[in-house]
Amino acid sequence: MTNREFGVSVPGGTLQVGEWHPDAVGLPWLLVHGVTASHLAWSWVAREAPDVRLIAPDLRGRGRSADVQGPLGMAAHADDLAAVLDAMGIERALVVGHSMGAFVSAVFADRHPDRAAAVVLVDGGLPLDLPAGMPPVEAVRHVLGPTAARLEMRFPTTAAYRDFWRAHPAFADREDPLLDAYFAYDLVGSGPELRPATTLATVEADSIDQNTGADIAEALDRMPRPTVLLAAERGLRGEIPPLYPDLARVRAAAPRLRDARRVSGTDHYSIVMSHVGARQVVAAARSLAHDVT
Repeated sequence: MTNREFGVSVPGGTLQVGEWHPDAVGLPWLLVHGVTASHLAWSWVAREAPDVRLIAPDLRGRGRSADVQGPLGMAAHADDLAAVLDAMGIERALVVGHSMGAFVSAVFADRHPDRAAAVVLVDGGLPLDLPAGMPPVEAVRHVLGPTAARLEMRFPTTAAYRDFWRAHPAFADREDPLLDAYFAYDLVGSGPELRPATTLATVEADSIDQNTGADIAEALDRMPRPTVLLAAERGLRGEIPPLYPDLARVRAAAPRLRDARRVSGTDHYSIVMSHVGARQVVAAARSLAHDVT
């Protein structure tokens, strides 16, 4: 768990923020989770970086920020991140974003370039290959698959929800107290009507903006801060090909990208939610932080 949690006022409500190692010195890291996740997705990174101050909000519509009202989309989340830094008196941070959080991180660096020292995109942040002509809402379900369907399910107990995830290829045979805490935190309501905090409507709105909105295209075209991509070896269900199968193509499409590399032994989830993945993400973030400080 985090060392402390607190609320930050943003348009439409209060954003829940977790912080690890608040007394650490040096450049803090701002950690931005994925489309259906929460700040606890960064628990493994926190274990691997005990000397770094880590700030990780629950994005609006997720976790304990699920009740925040108002606009969604990459720009709204990016501006919320600026509000978090303002509330904490932090001038700038290294930004690390996973999945949708990587898209948010790229837009944050573009909208608030003085607040981002550099950006680490973790298995996200750059356009995905989608079937030509597929309507945006269908594209969301095409990419997320069972992850999207889960958001409309109900569970009688926390244990039942944990068992649901044990059947997922990315989490099979993994018994980890950090996973137990992460999945328990994800639930709201009361049994037998426990449900994930994130709604499908929230995911669809953000994903459509991520894939069709102008903000991410403009951010990647300008890319004002040093940026690297870390790509998993496998996809959301441990499959081949991964979300980014051709890193040479990625580099050609985003020439301002400083680097794009594979994170060995990981899928889309374990690239941050495992010690193997988190160790490699932390090493890359440390290297980039050293270059910009």
